[in-house]
Amino acid sequence: MALPSDPVADDGEPDRHRWYQGIRPPRLGLRARITLAFTLGAALLSTLLAGTTWALTRENILDQRESAVTRQAFRNSAVVQSQLATGQEDTDLRVILNSLDNETPSRAVVRDAYGRWTNQSTAFDEAAIPDSLLQMAEEGTPSRMRVAIDGEPELLIGIPLPSVDGLYFEFVPLTDAESTLESLSTSLFGAALVTTLAGAAVGWWASRRTLRPLADVSMAAEAIAGGHLETRLGAADDPDLGVLVASFNHMATVLEERIEQDNRFASDVSHELRSPLMTLSASIEVLSSRREEMPDASAQAAVDLMVADVARFKQLVEDLLEISRFDAGAARLDLSEIRPGELATQSVAWSPTPDVPIELDADLAGEFIRADKRRLVRVIANLLDNARKYGGGATRVEVRRIPTGIQFAVEDGGAGVPEDERDLIFDRFSRGAGSNRRAGSEGVGLGLSLVAEHVALHKGKVWVEDRPDGESGARFVVELPVAWDEERAHADEDLDLA
Repeated sequence: MALPSDPVADDGEPDRHRWYQGIRPPRLGLRARITLAFTLGAALLSTLLAGTTWALTRENILDQRESAVTRQAFRNSAVVQSQLATGQEDTDLRVILNSLDNETPSRAVVRDAYGRWTNQSTAFDEAAIPDSLLQMAEEGTPSRMRVAIDGEPELLIGIPLPSVDGLYFEFVPLTDAESTLESLSTSLFGAALVTTLAGAAVGWWASRRTLRPLADVSMAAEAIAGGHLETRLGAADDPDLGVLVASFNHMATVLEERIEQDNRFASDVSHELRSPLMTLSASIEVLSSRREEMPDASAQAAVDLMVADVARFKQLVEDLLEISRFDAGAARLDLSEIRPGELATQSVAWSPTPDVPIELDADLAGEFIRADKRRLVRVIANLLDNARKYGGGATRVEVRRIPTGIQFAVEDGGAGVPEDERDLIFDRFSRGAGSNRRAGSEGVGLGLSLVAEHVALHKGKVWVEDRPDGESGARFVVELPVAWDEERAHADEDLDLA
């Protein structure tokens, strides 16, 4: 039975492959994967070398130590056996054991022919001897075994004394060897850690160096996408990367030529259309001036349609010419000192809806901004025209001062702009899906794109949002950066000069 959350394929069965894909964690980036590969490789190699070194060194140290103390134990057992072979009953074995010349510290335990035990130290007696080792010694087989006495490692060596029917045992401490091995393991662990960190550093450096050309390609692509079509990649010494650089530069060149060709075509067409359009406009104006003289109502209606279409055609050509100047990089600001309130008032007064109320921030009284008046008038006029065509008409124009600049806002009473269209409507020839359902389809989708171009030329930004009062409609906001202290200083200089 399919789980409720399982996606279902076309055949009705749950598509568990897609379900697992949905919860799959995101993959690491290429740089992270390269760094991780170097880190894991260095960690694996250093761990392998450290483990091998520790194992070989441990066996070598312990083997050498056991061999040395075993030879020592056999020498000592021979001394003890020779003393016992004398048969003197008053022989003090403890004195003999204490007189043994040992290269390493050891404690001996001896059993004589009568079964009596003599130990060199009270901590090491017959009770500490494992039964298995004792049995092997009794059977006449020399042997050795690692044991722990009070938590300390000891090597116990058992040697039979057949000539005197006795047994010799010697305890040799392995603490110094274990301490040496612990120091070695600590050093090897530290070396492995340093090697791993070094591998991570090398991986990071290698990934950065390897991916640097891709970062340059990414930056160049972003620059081209931002309008800097002349961006190219520098020459690469690596023959493998040279192919990528050459291909990218060739693509950018072809793209630049194609865009410039399209821009020239649009500009040339607009210029060529301008002359016949002027003639056509003049002819339509003559016909329109004599409209009342036409006896046929259908002829009058035809003249009205021609006047409207010619006006729309003329506006389209003007917009195309303006856009071609932006594309060609020929657009320049003609800065002058402007009063924001007067700018908004004149823009509304010259628009087809001169009765739109204007709300002016009181903090703007007496303030000037340096901007291109013609372009800002065009911005407000286009927003008012957009509200008239698609928003049921503008309901308010607001001019507000903010700490970093100034905001112009135009509100309408339409249906508003959906969230997914608020960026698209500023593209060229885009009017949004809602425009097809609105009255007034004379727009061609260039008005808001020109608003965005004019505002960007002022280093500002424009966006659309819902009305703050909660009513239905859209609010188009234009924000321009203004350094108010510098503007006031310019105004004071102009007053001083006057």
